[in-house]
Amino acid sequence: MCGRFALATQAGFFRAEIRALPGYPQVNVQDWVGQDNFIPRYNIAPNTQAPVIRRGDTGTAINARSENLVEGVGMWNKFRGRNRCIVVCQGYYEWQTKGKAQLPHFIRHSSPDKIMLMAGLYESTIEKGDVVSLPSNARRNERRNVPLTDSSEPTYTFAIVTTDASKGLSWLHDRQPVILSSVEDVMRWLDTSSQTWSAELANLLHPWEDVKAPLECYQVPKEVGKVGAESPTFIQPLSTRKDGIQAMFAKQRTKQEATAKRKREPSSPVPGKSDEIQTEEKKVKRES
Repeated sequence: MCGRFALATQAGFFRAEIRALPGYPQVNVQDWVGQDNFIPRYNIAPNTQAPVIRRGDTGTAINARSENLVEGVGMWNKFRGRNRCIVVCQGYYEWQTKGKAQLPHFIRHSSPDKIMLMAGLYESTIEKGDVVSLPSNARRNERRNVPLTDSSEPTYTFAIVTTDASKGLSWLHDRQPVILSSVEDVMRWLDTSSQTWSAELANLLHPWEDVKAPLECYQVPKEVGKVGAESPTFIQPLSTRKDGIQAMFAKQRTKQEATAKRKREPSSPVPGKSDEIQTEEKKVKRES
């Protein structure tokens, strides 16, 4: 259920692209906490670090159902009023169940240069450092607890908000992420100044149904299913790969055309063959 997505590029100005958010020129990221720690990836999975945009990081991803947010239940309910964020990606992966097979697909905007912005929620926790007992006074044999580390940096985790799949993608899966389509929706989702949840925010939790800009979906290599695997081919259509469907059909066409060409070409006579036949025919006539 949208547990995997991609955020990588071939260009060397990746971090600048993220700040500019291609497709959303009015939204500009002012500050990026932990920017130097980010590694572009084609296969971001749960418990993998990835950047999110919030009013005001990185974290590990799971899903929060939009129905739970609207109804006010679920583990992420307490964060919906004050801890909203946006998950940035080029597109996300979903698996189609076909018999016993699980076929991965990549879903992105029809314009490949446009970044996808998914509604998310986040939380932050500060983990206490490990404590070791050390002697404070050897003569009196007293002991005191001393933290090994000063873990004052918060740890962020985030969830991608999902909703019912659109009509165009219901064949693939019954769920899809909430994708924010406009700058107004982005700013509304990020505005946590009221620290409350509202019906206006709930109205944003709907599937992508933009007929003028439909999402593009295509099958990708099965290798993306292995956590930790990385390759730019993961976001490329399987049909365009050298070992893909189009390549297979191209080989078949080439073979069929070669066979048809051989059939059309007249066969060359074997030297001396026609003379032998004529001589044999004459000999049969004389004997008769």
